[in-house]
Amino acid sequence: MNLHTWAAKWGVGVEAFRDLQMVLGTYTPPVLPTAPEYGKSEAFAQSEVRLEASQKGIHLWRNNVGALIPKNSSRPVRFGLANDSEAMNDVIKSGDLIGIRPFVILPEHVGFVVGQFVSREIKEPGWQYTGAGREVAQLAWINRINASGGDAAFATGRGTL
Repeated sequence: MNLHTWAAKWGVGVEAFRDLQMVLGTYTPPVLPTAPEYGKSEAFAQSEVRLEASQKGIHLWRNNVGALIPKNSSRPVRFGLANDSEAMNDVIKSGDLIGIRPFVILPEHVGFVVGQFVSREIKEPGWQYTGAGREVAQLAWINRINASGGDAAFATGRGTL
């Protein structure tokens, strides 16, 4: 049994559980980047989403995706999720933020806590889906994660987590 399972067994709320973690010294808040001017950028939206996630007990990390050619080599090194090849990256693009949330299984499902995969593709505040450019490949990632029981979406700031 772990603390999450014990808390679920006794109906301990999220706020009380977070307080217990703080008292025991087992809670580590995320280090958030300094947000640029309000509402102006994708970086601001990402800061808002990460702040909201930390308040909800969700751990999110930046998922940098790309390819670099190291010194003394002609072969690129690819990094980031779902970026095995340029062809793959053309059809599916993983989210900007990747993480996990504690997810309590209800008593009829044994009462264990499992981690639910979380992914957010960050867009600037006010953004709307158009189906143009990279958006289709980003939506393919979102659909694949959600079809497997994860939680993936586009996010434009606080309240869109």
